[in-house]
Amino acid sequence: MTAAATTAGDVSVAAPVRAKRGRRWTARVVEISALVVVLGVLVVTLVGPWLAPGDPDRVDVANAFLSPGTAGHLLGTDAEGRDVLSRVLTGGRETVLSTLLVITFAALVGTAVGLAAAAGPRWLDELLMRICDVFLSVPSLVLALGVAAVLGPSLSSAVIALAVTWWPGYARLVRSVVRDTLQLEYVAAARVLGVSRTRLVRRHLLPSVGDTLLVQTTVDVAAIILVISGLSFIGVGAQVPSAEWGAMVADGRSYVVTAWWIVVVPGLAIAITAIAAQLLGDSLRVRLDPTLRNRR
Repeated sequence: MTAAATTAGDVSVAAPVRAKRGRRWTARVVEISALVVVLGVLVVTLVGPWLAPGDPDRVDVANAFLSPGTAGHLLGTDAEGRDVLSRVLTGGRETVLSTLLVITFAALVGTAVGLAAAAGPRWLDELLMRICDVFLSVPSLVLALGVAAVLGPSLSSAVIALAVTWWPGYARLVRSVVRDTLQLEYVAAARVLGVSRTRLVRRHLLPSVGDTLLVQTTVDVAAIILVISGLSFIGVGAQVPSAEWGAMVADGRSYVVTAWWIVVVPGLAIAITAIAAQLLGDSLRVRLDPTLRNRR
């Protein structure tokens, strides 16, 4: 074999290897960036009120519509002269905590229902799944709008509405995972040996759904943030002049041409948080699923 042929062969082999390393490096950068953003949002949620440079609710009409970069107002002021940066930092607590409340309730109720349906008698499985079908037959946003309209427009109404409508997806997911786990040999052996149902659920079934729930809850954070902000934007969630991000966008939509920062700043906060949570959830799915990990 000639030297030229050997060199060409080495190049043809090295190119895919370099491309694969480049993809891995890019994926790792995306994962780390998403994790940093999500952790940063959580930190701001906890200490945002102390980081705010001013009172988020202080009205100062004389300083209304100050553009970003004005002395004392890094991100400008809104129509009432309130500091936009202070409102975004404090409003993040309302948005993120509301999202975590919905996720926690939906995951707990969905896990309990899914376990009961998969490990219980057949009649209970049929009953619980038909109840889930009723909830799933109506789009969650429409059902949330109806519940929020009955309870009255407020952020707590939006949280309750979403919590009530979000759990059936988790119930279906947990039921599917648990039914697959029940077919495994070690679980079948435990049942033959007479292991109690309580011990079976605690030692074998619950651990099997942990990774799946972690991925699903992380991905759902993005969707719930968008829905909560959307409900506030249309007037069924948090009410103006609340500093909740969706309410801030609704409050500033009339001035989007003349004072774009009133809408863009909270809108970017919503978008960045949702995208980072989605990317982090996708990364977790790839890492925890051997099939996807090998494919990547």
